Amino acid sequence: MIRSYIREARPTQWSKNALVFAAPAALGVLNEWSSLAKTLTIFAAFCLTASGTYYWNDILDVVQDREHPKKRNRPIASGAVPMASARVVGSLLLIGGPAVAFTVRPAAAGIVALYAVLTIGYSTWWKHIPILDLALVASGFVLRAMAGAAATQTPMSTWFVLCITFGSFFIVTGKRFAELLEMGEHASITRTSLKSYSIVYLRQLLVVSCTATVVTYCMWAFENAAVAAESIPFHGLSIVPMVLALLRYLLVLENGGGGAPEEVFYGDRWIQAYGLVWVLVYGLAVYAS
Repeated sequence: MIRSYIREARPTQWSKNALVFAAPAALGVLNEWSSLAKTLTIFAAFCLTASGTYYWNDILDVVQDREHPKKRNRPIASGAVPMASARVVGSLLLIGGPAVAFTVRPAAAGIVALYAVLTIGYSTWWKHIPILDLALVASGFVLRAMAGAAATQTPMSTWFVLCITFGSFFIVTGKRFAELLEMGEHASITRTSLKSYSIVYLRQLLVVSCTATVVTYCMWAFENAAVAAESIPFHGLSIVPMVLALLRYLLVLENGGGGAPEEVFYGDRWIQAYGLVWVLVYGLAVYAS
């Protein structure tokens, strides 16, 4: 029984919350214990809140999930977690997340609470509206980065925000592309907004958002390089593994994967390798310059 409640909280999805580390890590303040402690607290707050939204999303989508070949096995859809207790646990998690964030900074708590409101609004109404559904899911990633910045009072570059925004939109669009590719004409049964999309249209969105991600990342990297006045262009060199990772993810999508992005990131060795190289190169840019 307890395992079902934990599985419904989707701890495998908590990796998304690592975005709270993005802004403070980019400016090299995570080697300070106070900043690291605040960021870890915000990470925990987002894990609680996100799990609460997963509970309520599955409560609201229980009928559609029971028609999906994979989602029908989720604890709420399968009946492993009773609906009444799911409502209680989901609500407690939604309240607990912002409360934990409030212990760091009220501004960070406000961002976590806004994430909860937008996500519940998405699950209840807005997920049926084409394009808006993509934008709202992508906004959750941006809010994670903003919460980390707010917690540590780290300034966010405009190019950084745009890069996170377009990168998030790229990942979310890829997920919808994979779902439509997998389910075909039956896709709208499990997700209403998919009936408004086509493979061709989503592929165009992927190209646009991927291009915008690369351009804004380049501008952010060059902006940081100018400030650092580095002798070795580590910021510029970090563009290479980042672009390779994006292109690899596009290849995975074209081959029919990507319906669950976290599974791709956990399972694709090439994406992991490119990510590791990026971390090493950018780490050198921040801490060795």
